[in-house]
Amino acid sequence: MKNWLLIVLLGLITMAFTPAREWVSGELIPFRQGVKWGYTDRNRRLVLPLLYDEAGPFVEELAWVRVAGLYGYIDGSGYAVTPTHFTKASNFNRGRARVELHGETFDIDVAGKRLPAAAPTPEVEYLSLGDLVRKDGKLGFRFSVGSATVPPLYDEILEDYRGLLFVRQGQQWGAINRKGKLVLPVLYESIQATASNDFIFPIVLQAGLFGYLDAEGHLLVKPKYRAAEPFVGGVARVETPDGRVGYIDSNGKEYFE
Repeated sequence: MKNWLLIVLLGLITMAFTPAREWVSGELIPFRQGVKWGYTDRNRRLVLPLLYDEAGPFVEELAWVRVAGLYGYIDGSGYAVTPTHFTKASNFNRGRARVELHGETFDIDVAGKRLPAAAPTPEVEYLSLGDLVRKDGKLGFRFSVGSATVPPLYDEILEDYRGLLFVRQGQQWGAINRKGKLVLPVLYESIQATASNDFIFPIVLQAGLFGYLDAEGHLLVKPKYRAAEPFVGGVARVETPDGRVGYIDSNGKEYFE
């Protein structure tokens, strides 16, 4: 009996002095239930409680949250890194986030301190995948690596330095991979890829609805959203046709009810 009591007592002491898990922010995804937002893991288990009127993705270990119309920043444990007093807030990018306070717009660092104005960022030219080929008013493409070519069938060709070509015939777009294969049929109203997130998961538009492509140019999520934002911090903010707002992850899994 004494040994059993000793084991129980030691177990209670161990539990009391074992620190709670410190969540890595990359494991957390904004999650909306009803009108409140919190954060879940990738199995949709609630980690940070439903305390916020709106919540942003974790980027560079911090996320913005909104309470009663004002914004602040939290870390992966839910600790408030800044007061919730900004009238506007944005995701962090290279250690800076643009905020608005008392009508003034400026950047802060990851500790919430105001930063001096940043010098203008020079435009960056990304490496070309190859050369355009023109024939009879149409465009084709010749890749600089390998022997793949794209016949001159298109009215416009844009390149994505991650290895895709976006091609247009008339008013419709498709995608071709670096082997010259059409991996996305020319059926879409637009394809958008942005340098701010390294061109990952381009957004496609079809019949007024938005979806996403994967790195190979195939559909990651078929067009079904009324609004869709670029992926950042491993998630993207979307809005359904019936007005529900939430986030999806890089597998297309939804984090809202």
